[in-house]
Amino acid sequence: MSTRTRRTRRTRMFVTAALAATALTLTACENGEGVVDEGASSGSASTSASTDSSKESGGTSTGAGQPDPAGSASEGSTGGAAGSGGTTGSKGSSGSTGSKDTEPTSTRCSTTSTRTTATEVSRPLNHLLLTVTNTGSKNCDLIGYPAVRFSEAQSVPPAFEDSKPQAVVTLAPGESGYASVLLSAADGSGSDGYTAKSLAVYFDKGASAAAHPSLPAKGVHIDDSIRVSYWQSTMADALTW
Repeated sequence: MSTRTRRTRRTRMFVTAALAATALTLTACENGEGVVDEGASSGSASTSASTDSSKESGGTSTGAGQPDPAGSASEGSTGGAAGSGGTTGSKGSSGSTGSKDTEPTSTRCSTTSTRTTATEVSRPLNHLLLTVTNTGSKNCDLIGYPAVRFSEAQSVPPAFEDSKPQAVVTLAPGESGYASVLLSAADGSGSDGYTAKSLAVYFDKGASAAAHPSLPAKGVHIDDSIRVSYWQSTMADALTW
């Protein structure tokens, strides 16, 4: 027998043996015999055991060694609610109980916080200028027109109604207000003339106290033409009348 023939037979025998071994392996697998993946089986068994344990305890397993996400969320929500409650319970800022802006910013001028002078002017003729200066620390108002009494006069003269300003004259500390007095007719047409040497000035008709500015030593001539202007904020406005 030749060498080539021997090699051919050996090859056939080897192939036959290999096919037989494969057939035996397949048969063993079909019969439940053979190699089992222990790792996979172990994992499956662990999962089953965990599932059974969860069912007995009434909960849902989320995996060994890990916290329950649902439980964490619940605890977080509870904590958030508590925080909100704390904020709601905090005290708010106290409201304003009132503002000083509602208080009057000024009062009527009085003789106790002012200085009054009476000055005879050359122009216009036969006029006397009254000046009231605020010597106090707060604003004060000169309301209406002055009620003046010369010597023993029984009445106060009327005012030039057209001289009424659009607003009350308010004096800040140190500021002055003015009014003029027409003493007598410039053309001499007045009657019942007399010479007055004293003067009482009430800042308005409702005033209870009067200022007593000095008059020139010779006195001033008065007749029935006498009139006064309303209080003005400037000397020029006062001497217009």
